[in-house]
Amino acid sequence: MITKTAMVALIGRPNVGKSTLTNALVGEKIAIVTNKPQTTRNRIFGIINSGDTQIILMDTPGFHKARTRLGDYMVNVVNQSVSDVDAAVLVVEPIPNIGTQEGLLIEKIKESRVPAILVINKIDTVEKDVLLSVIAEYSGACDFDAIVPLSAKTGDGTDILLEEIKKYALEGPALFPEDMITDQPERQICAEIIREKLLLCLDREIPHGTAVEITKFSERDDGIIDLEATIFCEKASHKGMIIGKKGAMLKKIGTLAREDIESFMGTKVFMQTWVKVKENWRDSNAQLRNFGYEE
Repeated sequence: MITKTAMVALIGRPNVGKSTLTNALVGEKIAIVTNKPQTTRNRIFGIINSGDTQIILMDTPGFHKARTRLGDYMVNVVNQSVSDVDAAVLVVEPIPNIGTQEGLLIEKIKESRVPAILVINKIDTVEKDVLLSVIAEYSGACDFDAIVPLSAKTGDGTDILLEEIKKYALEGPALFPEDMITDQPERQICAEIIREKLLLCLDREIPHGTAVEITKFSERDDGIIDLEATIFCEKASHKGMIIGKKGAMLKKIGTLAREDIESFMGTKVFMQTWVKVKENWRDSNAQLRNFGYEE
């Protein structure tokens, strides 16, 4: 029975490994992961039940210099998240100097007076002496409650982080049912999986100008799910690249997405996808709200 809860925000620059860490701690893939920056656009809750404690992890977008209204929205999500939690976990790379984004996030932690843990991710990529330099650099910049070196990719050190997070749990009932692992609706997770494959399969700026809307999600009597998705892009030339020669690229994206969706849903999925152009949707408040990016 859950008797204690803690709400914790994972914050950091783009592509530092927050979503990989969320998935590792939850034990299921609930957040999409690519090697492209700004993969995560919205705040995603990952729910962990450990003994009598429920931990709600808030995986936030990468903190960056916004260039569109979508970017503004993502930065605002980070700012709000830091002030709404029992603790913040600042995730950084094992580099022995504090970057601009990290410096700004440390200032937000201090302004909010929120307890914080420093996570040094990707320790599997550096030698121990480099790691010691990173610890020394950040220790001098902020009074972190704990510093946890780990590898979200291999899972090394994630158990230590979980124990540190549990220290912030306060007496209270579960905020989510004990069988839930995320607050994201199934339709939204399916849309995000498709967007992940766009990021993985397409080059340069094209995938950052895409959004995915699930227009049909229904289950047949035999358990098969019928899924229809529309991929929106900003230019007609991008539409051609997403579809590819004789539809080859769209077929590849659809096949990869369907395999992951079937794995997540635990059943066979019949999926159809279309591509449409919505010019400059990232700078349209109405379109941002339509795609679920709301304050």
